[in-house]
Amino acid sequence: MTKGTTLIRGGWVIPMTNRAVYDGGAVLMKDGVIGAVFQKGDELPVADEVVDATGCVVMPGLVNTHCHSPMSLFRGLADDMPLDSWLNDHIFPAEAAHINPTTVRAGALLSCVEMLLSGTTTVCDGYFYEDEVAEAVMEVGMRAVLGHGVIDFPAPGVPDPSENVAIAEAFVERWKNRWSLITPSIFCHTPHTCSEKTIARAKEACRRLGVLFQIHIAETEDDVQRMKEDRGITPYQLLDDLQVLDESTLLIHNVWMNDGDMALMARHGTTASHNPGSNTKLASGVCPASALMDQGIHVGLGTDGAASNNNLDLFNEMQTTAKLHKAYSLDPAAMDAWTVLEMATIEGAKAIGLGGQIGSLLPGKRGDITIVDMNKPHLTPVYNPASHLVYATTGADVRDVFVDGKLVVKEGNLLSLDVQAVMDEVSRIAKKIE
Repeated sequence: MTKGTTLIRGGWVIPMTNRAVYDGGAVLMKDGVIGAVFQKGDELPVADEVVDATGCVVMPGLVNTHCHSPMSLFRGLADDMPLDSWLNDHIFPAEAAHINPTTVRAGALLSCVEMLLSGTTTVCDGYFYEDEVAEAVMEVGMRAVLGHGVIDFPAPGVPDPSENVAIAEAFVERWKNRWSLITPSIFCHTPHTCSEKTIARAKEACRRLGVLFQIHIAETEDDVQRMKEDRGITPYQLLDDLQVLDESTLLIHNVWMNDGDMALMARHGTTASHNPGSNTKLASGVCPASALMDQGIHVGLGTDGAASNNNLDLFNEMQTTAKLHKAYSLDPAAMDAWTVLEMATIEGAKAIGLGGQIGSLLPGKRGDITIVDMNKPHLTPVYNPASHLVYATTGADVRDVFVDGKLVVKEGNLLSLDVQAVMDEVSRIAKKIE
């Protein structure tokens, strides 16, 4: 289906603008842009293409605010161990031995396929050889904020750490205006693996180039304790001292933080990515996402990489988020379905700097739309579609996906490339890794 006018009609339209559900509503797109949202009984226009969404939910495409897409190569490689052991004893050695442009491209393609088929239309990514990730994103046809990795020791594609920021900056320059669906970024690993000088230089480059700065922070209690012992401050105070905190900085994980740390983020308009699947699997702890949102901070959901999650299904992440925070707070009303749905759509879009373009079905925004088939035994009956999306739906229930007005998934099938060929290539690479 090419661009022009497309009318998606029938079903439950959830625009994510006012917590409303339009039963029997419709959405009109023209030339990749949402033109209008209709309620039942409204007169509908004539369109070049009409998509029947009867029995389905029509909603904004999901936004994954944190992923290392090439790491699908290591899915299931090292499970059931602490973060430090997982990272230092298994993942770093595997990356050193097996990560190259070819493998990064293959892993990124697989992740993009998985995300699109499960309703995610936008991903905020961070890794090395990020040019290959960008090429994969273009090939599969999704939207992305792509951060080139920065770390203060030899890394894939960056053998000399003294060049790490310069290489990341060159990546941003190459991709800033190359393809409309890609927004480049710079991603610093952590305050422990990047020096103060490196972090400051990377953020200065982001400011000069007008792009998002990303960094993992306070993922484990040890991370925070080491910072306090070494420097007498929290990681958030360090970033504040370095003048890194602002509305174009995305802080990832945010598990071990105090009220003062939250106040710093709120004061500067800094945003957050909550990764409950990865954090619980690695037993890192629980991000105080509700408290962050109470301070007015934009908090999106992220899957992290498939090596630590082990899937990229944001519907699964939504269910984990809702149930985890209810259990943690002993409050069944905590983290209600609408709040979680907002985290996966409009709040996630705001967190990565794309709130003006995507995240809701508002006229003038880009046509990123996910259609979920509710005609399934595990989704019957439907009393509250929003609740079903959080507590009962899986990525396998996604029927159609549009990105920038273009149909990229139809009846559960990806239209842009051969999915089996992508899987076969990753399986071939995995035989060398195991």
